[in-house]
Amino acid sequence: MPSYNSNNLLAGTQQALSTAYKTLLALTAATATLTSAEVFEFGVGTDGTPAENVVQYDISRQTAAGTSTAVTPVALNSAKGAARTVGSANFTAEGTITATSSVWAMPLNQRASFRWIARGDDDRLIIPATNLAGFALRAKSPAYTGTAVGEMKHSE
Repeated sequence: MPSYNSNNLLAGTQQALSTAYKTLLALTAATATLTSAEVFEFGVGTDGTPAENVVQYDISRQTAAGTSTAVTPVALNSAKGAARTVGSANFTAEGTITATSSVWAMPLNQRASFRWIARGDDDRLIIPATNLAGFALRAKSPAYTGTAVGEMKHSE
């Protein structure tokens, strides 16, 4: 299976965090090329002025698009074809997040970064071949109002 990388530095303007979740990056199934995909790695961190603040990160299921900038997932092997999964970054209006669907959540000090890698195939986050279904990587903070970076690697 070909693998791809997407992050919110590839397109659009990073959005400042606030006390409400802001989607940094989403990966969803596309109408024209419905296929399932598997997220096998992700990472998060802030890229603003260092300080002592908490940032709450979350990955939840998304079922409808918000307003964002399209991101073309980058093939990790350049000999492979284009991804059929859609990347979206730097949301200015949130998509529809399924209630109580968080598959990962972690509060981190603003100075910390975090990387997750699936232990095995059964631990991957599966994006179903259903139009606009996928995962949204989000962040919020009660005090930090700078920007954050989110990255997801997937195979399809």
